[in-house]
Amino acid sequence: MFFSVLFTVDVPGRGFTFASYSGILGTAGFWPGVRLTMEMAAATIAGVLLLLVPALLAVRLTAPKLRVVVEIVCSLPLVVPAVALTAGISQVLSWGPEHFADTPLFQTFNAIQNPGFPLVLVLAYVLMSMPLAYRTLDAGLRAVDVPTLVEAARNCGASWPRAVLQVVLPNMRGALLNTAFLTLALVLGEYTVSSILGYTPFAVWIVSIGDSEAQTSVAVSVISLVLTWGLLLLLAAVGRGGPSVRTSRTTRRRRAAVPAAQEIS
Repeated sequence: MFFSVLFTVDVPGRGFTFASYSGILGTAGFWPGVRLTMEMAAATIAGVLLLLVPALLAVRLTAPKLRVVVEIVCSLPLVVPAVALTAGISQVLSWGPEHFADTPLFQTFNAIQNPGFPLVLVLAYVLMSMPLAYRTLDAGLRAVDVPTLVEAARNCGASWPRAVLQVVLPNMRGALLNTAFLTLALVLGEYTVSSILGYTPFAVWIVSIGDSEAQTSVAVSVISLVLTWGLLLLLAAVGRGGPSVRTSRTTRRRRAAVPAAQEIS
């Protein structure tokens, strides 16, 4: 990190200067790359959570024997290299013009490859995020007695959606935040799939300007890494803050209940 920063500020013949940092915002392609990456990151996070959270809750509540099957399926992307995954995606996309030219599916193949928002990249990122997301969410569910919480909510008259949204998910806040952060970090740093498929999100843009503006490329990498660290620390603080608040409230209630109990006795 030290030598990376030194490379960005020590310009031969000019001495120390921060021009590589001050000129980042005006570099061609910076804002389109950031915008595209943030949009895909938001869609990927939503897709991962909508796919895995209901599946893991259903397995834990109704079919615990299927947990091993779900774990194996979610771990498969770990054993498939990104290059092989991209080759498979390219082969599938080539089926559109060859086999579905006269069907409505042809428009679907074109729509998911829209350069403005390549949905095919989001689908690939969801697959690549599944192993880490599964481990994080599963650890969060292990720390919560989900069957007891759901049963208590149902006995109080809550519907299934309300029991999940207002009782289970708030107790999984830390796991949900960690899953979102890991998915965001993967999307920010992913290069192979988007480069081979011909798209230019943030990571590909950093590499593309490296030949002409090497110091700017390294400066952007340093800033993105620092921002990622900051986001990680922020999420860790938020994750620790929730339980402490709930614990303090519970402690105050217990302390307030002691005099009442003594008075009754």
